[in-house]
Amino acid sequence: MASDWQPTATIETLRERARLLAGVRAFFAARGVLEVETPVLGHGGSTDVHLASLSVEATTPAGRERLWLQTSPEFHMKRLLAAGSGPIFQLARSFRDGEVGRRHNLEFTMLEWYRPGFALDELIEETAGLIRTVLGRDPGPLRRRRYRELFRETLNLDPFAAPLAELQRLAGDAGGLEMGDAPRDSCLDLLMSLAIEPALGHDGLDVVGDYPASQAALARRHRDPEDGEWVASRFEVYLDGLELANGYDELTDAAEQRARFAEDNAERRRLGLPEVDVDARLLAALAHGMPGGSGVALGIDRLIQLALGRASVAEVMAFATPRC
Repeated sequence: MASDWQPTATIETLRERARLLAGVRAFFAARGVLEVETPVLGHGGSTDVHLASLSVEATTPAGRERLWLQTSPEFHMKRLLAAGSGPIFQLARSFRDGEVGRRHNLEFTMLEWYRPGFALDELIEETAGLIRTVLGRDPGPLRRRRYRELFRETLNLDPFAAPLAELQRLAGDAGGLEMGDAPRDSCLDLLMSLAIEPALGHDGLDVVGDYPASQAALARRHRDPEDGEWVASRFEVYLDGLELANGYDELTDAAEQRARFAEDNAERRRLGLPEVDVDARLLAALAHGMPGGSGVALGIDRLIQLALGRASVAEVMAFATPRC
């Protein structure tokens, strides 16, 4: 169509976006956090079975190679941490295949930052402060919620103990899908997104923690004080039913991270998904020694969408995927 050349956001919205991004940079400058830039291409991609990485064939000094468009700047930023960067942040172009909709875009901006020496509670408070700064208002109290308790309250089941068949049935009912052979985490993710997330973050910020250990990704794990069950040392922040941020007490053990990457690719093979190249340089950086601390990734397009009262992320991007 003749109008397809036009941006998906108005020029006035893009001016407002620029103002809000300047506020993000001022927020971190006041705290002595260094802004960095890292590549959007890497020799490794995300092995997470719930993410679809994009790759390209490129000519490099080594010849024709497959390079991966990064789903977040995490791997490169952790290499900087291991090199002694201290606290860092980045507004990074990131890519995830198949993610297009009101809350998603194939290419998007991730705000990611790392705080060596920070405990999760400290990072949660800083994340809430950043969200308030961008919103330009106080969204309400900060509420700590446990993943397990949310499932008990909403669905009357313990996500750690419920039989897989029951989770498959409930997830199938919620999504109108056939979930008869779906793995446990897929069922839990669907139930979380359809039955629990929409009620989170209203009249306040909800911070959900103690996810299943199988969902730790690049986070440490700890014991649930309730019964000693292993859980992930991570949190997610919700506002108005939207997941805005995902934070980790960062895993620094190279051998453990290598094992998790291998487990991910084994699960990909089992599910018929393509394997993803492991980032060997990240593993080398962890083996060298990355300082302990916490990090968080925040979907800045979603936060700007909420701050400006727009209906979709496309309305705060110059050219969303249909018009890129």
